Amino acid sequence: MNRRSLTGLATLGLAFAFNIPYAVLATLFDYPGILRMGASTVLDRFTAGGAQLLLAWHGFALTALALIPVGVLLSITRTRLIRWPALTIAAAITVALSGLAQAAGLLRWSLVVPGLARIHADPIAPPDARRAAEIGFDLLNAYGGIAIGETLGQMLLVLFLLQIAWLQAREGSRMIAMAGFVTAMLIAVGSGEGLAIALGYVDNIFGQFTVGGFLALTGWMIATGIGLVRTPRAA
Repeated sequence: MNRRSLTGLATLGLAFAFNIPYAVLATLFDYPGILRMGASTVLDRFTAGGAQLLLAWHGFALTALALIPVGVLLSITRTRLIRWPALTIAAAITVALSGLAQAAGLLRWSLVVPGLARIHADPIAPPDARRAAEIGFDLLNAYGGIAIGETLGQMLLVLFLLQIAWLQAREGSRMIAMAGFVTAMLIAVGSGEGLAIALGYVDNIFGQFTVGGFLALTGWMIATGIGLVRTPRAA
């Protein structure tokens, strides 16, 4: 198996692996809609989800980290390094930063939120402690979730998609490249939700763009992976 086929299989594997914890979270936790509910509701639902929910969140974060090696494999080939070195290296750096930012945002659910949820669910905890847990969750969600994961991480992902789609278009894979451009635009619009919330506009239209964008991302990764596996020529 050559490097091209390996990259294709890794891309296909990540496309399916990403959707497993996502489906579990959607079933157990009403994700992603629950992210915009009150802290008390979210913490209670998190506690009710138990270990299965915590592991689903941790698995979701690991898929974000897995984006780094897969994205680097997608970015760098011998031909691209010779013909478009700056764009190739920039794409690899961008996807690494995106994976780190998204993983940092997601890891709050498995490493930080459980402590807040335990305080909030403690029947003997004073009201002030429960309220402090809710405030802590809101701050954590705003910074670690909205700012780092959903805004910075996704905007870096948008930039990576644009870079790879441009490379794909130059190599003749125009249909796959177009899918990449469309995916990038959908995720870019969805990433504006954090700013809209800060301005006082709470509307799930941004969330719908994000969901649509990540569904399109799955399709783009599958198409890209199949293209690499079916034409295993030397890169």
